[in-house]
Amino acid sequence: MTRLVVITGASSGIGQAVALQYARQGARLALVARRTEVLHTWCADQQLGPERCQVYGADVADPDSMAAVARECLARQGVPDVVVANAGISIGVDTSMPEDLPVMARVMTTNVMGIAATFGPFIGPMVARGSGTLVGIASVAAIRGLPGHGAYCASKAGVVSYCESLRGELRGSGVRVVTILPGYIATPLTQNNRYSMPFLMQPEAFAARAWRAIEAGDSYRVIPWQMGVVAKLLRLLPNAVFDRAFAGRPRKPRASD
Repeated sequence: MTRLVVITGASSGIGQAVALQYARQGARLALVARRTEVLHTWCADQQLGPERCQVYGADVADPDSMAAVARECLARQGVPDVVVANAGISIGVDTSMPEDLPVMARVMTTNVMGIAATFGPFIGPMVARGSGTLVGIASVAAIRGLPGHGAYCASKAGVVSYCESLRGELRGSGVRVVTILPGYIATPLTQNNRYSMPFLMQPEAFAARAWRAIEAGDSYRVIPWQMGVVAKLLRLLPNAVFDRAFAGRPRKPRASD
C-alpha cells in the first residue's frame, strides 16, 4: 500500500511545503491543523482526492484532541509510515512582564508537549508493526538562547532533547526518530522578524532537503547546513563574547506588540 504520512501544522509554511513534497512522491496524506478549511482548499487545489488526502482538525496543545485525531486516522487510513510533528508557534517574551508568562507557557505547551501529544498515539501501533519514522521539527534557535526569544529557544531546545530521549527509548523497535532543525525559512512564522535572517530559504527548498534527510533516516539534520555551521560556532563562543555580540539585537515581537 502507498505510504501514509501524518503532518501537523499543515495549513501553512513548513508543514504545507512538506505535505506538497510528499504528495509529489505519491504518498497518502493525513493533514492536521486548526484551520481545516485552509487544508480542504489546499487539497482541492492540488487535486488530491480523499483517497490521497484526509484532513483532521486538532490543536496539538490539546492532548485529547490529538488522541481523537489519531484514533480516527488509524481507523480510516491505517498506521502511518511517517509522522511529522511540525506544528509550532513563535512569540517574543519579556520575563519581567507578568502578562508574558502565560504566553511562554503557551509556546512551551504547543512546541514541546504538542510533539509528544502528536507522537504518542502512533508509537504503539508503529512498534507493533515494527517500522515507522517520527520526525520532530525543532530549530537552530535550540542551540543558543537569544534575547527576547526565551520561550521559543527554550521550547526548541526541549524538542531536541525530547527527540533524543525518544530515539534511545525506541532503539531496536524498528521505529526511527529524526530531528530536523530548520534555519530561517520564509514562512508566516518569520515574516514579522525585525532582524536579518542569513541563509533564508523558501519553504519548498527546505521541504526537499527535509524529505531527503527523513528518507535517509538521519537522526539529526540542520537545514540549511550553513546555519548548522553558524550555530555550532556560536555555541563555541565564550558567554561574555556571545552576550556582547547579541546585545541590542532586535527582538521577536511580543504578543502585545
